[in-house]
Amino acid sequence: MPKTAAKPPASYEAAMEELEQLTSQIESGQLPLEQLLAGYERGAELLKFCRDRLQAVEEQIKVLDAGVLKPWADET
Repeated sequence: MPKTAAKPPASYEAAMEELEQLTSQIESGQLPLEQLLAGYERGAELLKFCRDRLQAVEEQIKVLDAGVLKPWADET
């Protein structure tokens, strides 16, 4: 049975939502082994997507801050 490529998420937020849903399904313990494996594989893809997206944003922030990451200021 050939594997079909999973569609990439539309955004970081969409990937996080799908990842949360997958996590809930896997943790429920109600999925058959094959679905658990497929869910784990999809989760790994989504996690990589999110990490890559965060890395890209971090790089953009470095450029905007002239290469120096600044600590978050407490505005309270």
